[in-house]
Formats: sequence, C-alpha cells, structure tokens
Amino acid sequence: MNDPIARISAAVVPEPAGHYAQATAWRDLVFVSGQLGPRSDGSHTADQPFEVQVRQALTNLLAILAEAGSGPDRVLRVTAYIVGVENWPAFNRIYAEMFGEAKPARTVVPVPELHHGYLVEVDAIGTRG
Repeated sequence: MNDPIARISAAVVPEPAGHYAQATAWRDLVFVSGQLGPRSDGSHTADQPFEVQVRQALTNLLAILAEAGSGPDRVLRVTAYIVGVENWPAFNRIYAEMFGEAKPARTVVPVPELHHGYLVEVDAIGTRG
C-alpha cells in the first residue's frame, strides 16, 4: 500500500523555523515534532519560569494533536527533554494536570541545554481516527 503521509500544521502554534513539519501522520499514527514554548503570537517563553515553559510546550503539543484528530487519550508515547533534573517534579505535576487520566508511555531525559535557551522540549506519538 502507498498511503500518503500527511503534514499536520496547527495555526495556533508558530510554524517551524527549520525544515520539518509540526507533525506528520501516516494512517492512524501521528508523530509530533519536538515542541518548545513559543506562544501563538510568535513570542518566546524562554525567559519565563520553567512552569510557564512547560505549560506552553504542552499546549503546543496538544494543539497539534487536536489538529491531527487526536488528543491526550490517544497519545501512545511522550518524550520530554528537560534542563535540570531538579525541574522533574514540576514537569511531572504540570504534565499530569494537562494529560489528566491519560497515561501514555513516557521518557524524561535530563539535558544540559536546549535551543534558544528553553528549559523543556516535548514530542509525542499518538493515534487518530
């Protein structure tokens, strides 16, 4: 079968600055690219506290999933990259708030730094349909 790959773009999330799509979908699978915390107006949250950045990055991720016809309850896996292992409890708390009863497989990777000075980046694989 030669099913086409769909490019997903949510208007409320700033367009990628690089050569990639916000997400791609193939059949019922949705692959969301790593999301930082820029706001819908293009302004950045990199100078904001960690909690603000997490909320915005997850808001962006969830908006892209919604555009693809998915949502938290349809996410299979999330990978989060966080600067500073001390931020793990705050990440976990906000993530639990925003994902509610959904508990996809998840990996949290402490890293020394991220692009543009951000403290968190998240990506996901989900389903739609």
